Amino acid sequence: MRKEALRGILFDLDGVLYNAGRLIDGAVEAVQWVHENRIPYLFVTNTTSRSRAALVEKLRSFGFSISESQILTPAVAAAEWLRTHHAGQIALFVRESTRLEFADLPCLPDQEEQGASCVIVGDLGEQWDYQTLNRAFRLLHHNPEALLVALGMTRYWMAAEGISLDVGPFVAALEYAAGRKAIVFGKPAAPFFRAGVERLAFPPAQVLMIGDDLETDIGGAQAAGLKGALVKTGKFRPADLEGSITPDLILDSVAALQAWWPR
Repeated sequence: MRKEALRGILFDLDGVLYNAGRLIDGAVEAVQWVHENRIPYLFVTNTTSRSRAALVEKLRSFGFSISESQILTPAVAAAEWLRTHHAGQIALFVRESTRLEFADLPCLPDQEEQGASCVIVGDLGEQWDYQTLNRAFRLLHHNPEALLVALGMTRYWMAAEGISLDVGPFVAALEYAAGRKAIVFGKPAAPFFRAGVERLAFPPAQVLMIGDDLETDIGGAQAAGLKGALVKTGKFRPADLEGSITPDLILDSVAALQAWWPR
């Protein structure tokens, strides 16, 4: 990879800047260095358990200087798309704080099992149960034209109590049961990476995605034309490097970015 060709950065959050609620050493300084050197950057995350406002509050508590406009989430991307490409009531399967991103859209009451033209599925964590998943299936089954929208397809993440299921497995269950493919907003879908790149106003090849998930962050970014830097923090395991995806760059942590970045 030609380092001198890079001009912008996309940062993942969980596993790169913090891990299970604990700040990763040197992360604040790394982002501050990027800011001071006027390198355009954006935070991109598949997190759908928190609103952008909640993410800003969390990052500021760690010492990051950040605004909502610097964060791109699947909920933001999906809501933007729905406003211009879709009509009808939507059914939300997302955390309460994430509903804020869809506040201006017509939402079906939570107990209804018919009438949705779009079923949106995010990370509900322990709020998932049979009744909730079955309601999502019924909404899709009763309307063969209803869209299934996934806010990411991440398989798992590193929670404080250990490795935990993310949104992907639940979307896969609904795809199988309803017999239709989901429209994905979030990593590893190429449109999500392109949305981040467009905000930086650079060609994809000039943007570096920094993440801890080899498939979702690195493989997804590379498929969209970006470069991918894998950090050995978060969910990273040495066995990750034995697969078919080869990162353009491997860093011990995001703290090593400054020493590597082209001068």
